[in-house]
Amino acid sequence: MIPTDFFRGRRLRNSLTLRQLVRENEITANDLIMPYFVAETDDVSFMKEISSMPGQYQLSLEQLKKKVGEAVENGLKSCILFGIPAEKDAVGSQAYDDAGIVQKAIRMLKDTWPELVVCADTCLCEYTSHGHCGIVKNDYVVNDPTLNLLAKTAVAQARAGADIVAPSDMMDGRVAAIRAALDDAGFINTPIMSYAVKYASSFYGPFREAAESSPQFGDRKTYQMDPPNSREAMREAVADLEEGADILMVKPGMPYLDILRQVRDNFDTPVAAYQVSGEYSMIKAAAQNGWIDEEGVVMEALVAFKRAGADLILTYFTEDVLKTLKR
Repeated sequence: MIPTDFFRGRRLRNSLTLRQLVRENEITANDLIMPYFVAETDDVSFMKEISSMPGQYQLSLEQLKKKVGEAVENGLKSCILFGIPAEKDAVGSQAYDDAGIVQKAIRMLKDTWPELVVCADTCLCEYTSHGHCGIVKNDYVVNDPTLNLLAKTAVAQARAGADIVAPSDMMDGRVAAIRAALDDAGFINTPIMSYAVKYASSFYGPFREAAESSPQFGDRKTYQMDPPNSREAMREAVADLEEGADILMVKPGMPYLDILRQVRDNFDTPVAAYQVSGEYSMIKAAAQNGWIDEEGVVMEALVAFKRAGADLILTYFTEDVLKTLKR
């Protein structure tokens, strides 16, 4: 005789609508932030596919407008901008120039779609000739002299109309410097989404092609976090919150879901996760080889971020997911 008093979890899985009724986590357009790479060029038709990130492009302002327009039609709520200037120098001066490419892109997007939340990556690596995130002296990235330039960058982005500034450099004290500079410039209501827990990861490789930001010497291990560490992540998050961060980000995403969970459990501020370029490219490569169902894997990965505690997800799959959700 088979006992009948055991747990019957299958009762709530009998149909799609029933599964949806009791589903614990959902992906919506409100969760997603689409990264875009905007290049400074006179060629309005410029749209260069990134070889290591199929389906992602460096875009002229005009092509960016077209891409964002299509995404907005599908429900895009938010994006984040990375700039590729025509010229770079040792101090990344185009990052904080009011006529810099990201500032131009912010103004264009906000003029066209005022309700679109436009975030700006606040860093110097895309603008420096050496590819590092700060001022370099004797082949070492110096911390404190870099803070003023990051603060100037954030103010320039806010002045252009950025809804959120997102420092990704991992310099100590940069959130405090940016908060003070924004407040002094009258931008007291501009939030800071801090890359609070950003690891020195091997998953960033394709991004460095996309943003043309590979270091010309050394690496970023003296300022980005060491991957084996988790307690240190909590110290970084506490420091950024105390300095004025409004949103905490964990980067990369999937390999650091345990860290994301710890941040969620320890802090009640909004938490973001970045599904980085390497994660994107691996899924794309496997899908192109017919090894996985791309749409299924993407949605499963994004739900994992939500389940681990993310409120916001930065992902290069945003445009595709919006189409899936709309369908």
